[in-house]
Amino acid sequence: MVRLIVTRLLLSVVLIVISSIAIFFLMSLVPGDPARTILGANATPDSIERLRQQLGLNQPLLSQYASWLGGVVRGDFGESVFSGDPVVKLILARVPVTLSLMLLSTLVIAVLGTGLGLLSAVRGGALGRFLDAISLVGLALPSYWVAILLVALFAVAIRIFPATGYIQFADNPGGWLLSLILPVAALSLGGVTIVAKQMRDSAMDVLARDYIRVLRATGVRERSIVLKHVLRNASLPSLTVLGLTVVGALTGAVFVENVFVLPGLGTMVTQATTSHDLPVVLGVGVFFTLFVIIVNLVIDLLYGVLNPKVRVR
Repeated sequence: MVRLIVTRLLLSVVLIVISSIAIFFLMSLVPGDPARTILGANATPDSIERLRQQLGLNQPLLSQYASWLGGVVRGDFGESVFSGDPVVKLILARVPVTLSLMLLSTLVIAVLGTGLGLLSAVRGGALGRFLDAISLVGLALPSYWVAILLVALFAVAIRIFPATGYIQFADNPGGWLLSLILPVAALSLGGVTIVAKQMRDSAMDVLARDYIRVLRATGVRERSIVLKHVLRNASLPSLTVLGLTVVGALTGAVFVENVFVLPGLGTMVTQATTSHDLPVVLGVGVFFTLFVIIVNLVIDLLYGVLNPKVRVR
């Protein structure tokens, strides 16, 4: 298990470098000039060129990337082209919002997806067919469309939840939870249906095995069979789907944050991309990459807990 963790951490360094290179050169293809945006439409070519030199934008792309990477090695992610604030400071100010959204969504996806899938496998019948239909709907509807629909229904028509905004947990825990209910619901719908369907299929496969029949024949209670044997064995393939779903939800979080005007990393990276604020985009990209690495590492560790063969390897 220790070897697995060390290997994943070493690979994470390579992954961060590759992702930062991809972000850097893709951003170079985006139309726009930060210097022109800062100075405005009435700026003279000479003033624009002077500002480009001050910002280092006149250097070759490889030189710009090498300079940024050297700063990252020293713990310096640079400064925002527009505000002049350190990128790390900007990210830390918005991380709680995005992490709150992602962690709550992951919890909802894991608990509801596992519960619905397991219940559908045990009960079957109409519940199984309903889950199949809901799964198709959840896969077909993008999270941003679901977010708009939830706002129109529960924030405008019925006015139960706030349409936009975010409340800090330290200021008002109840208001914090209330401000995240609709965003979490929009982000979790597709993931819940995917995990539930995978869990149902895996649980039905486990229920059909011979040792389950033996347990029933020896008088073991059905509840004990489901919770101790079926859930444990059916969770292994569902963990992979859960990890992929959570990673995919990270992309959806960018759109959901913009719909609900949440001051998280999603809205910040959208604004930074539009204004061509490269240091901010790179900083958020590195954070998102770290999030993906951590999710995959946690999934691997859970595999080791549920499957002793992984620990042996």
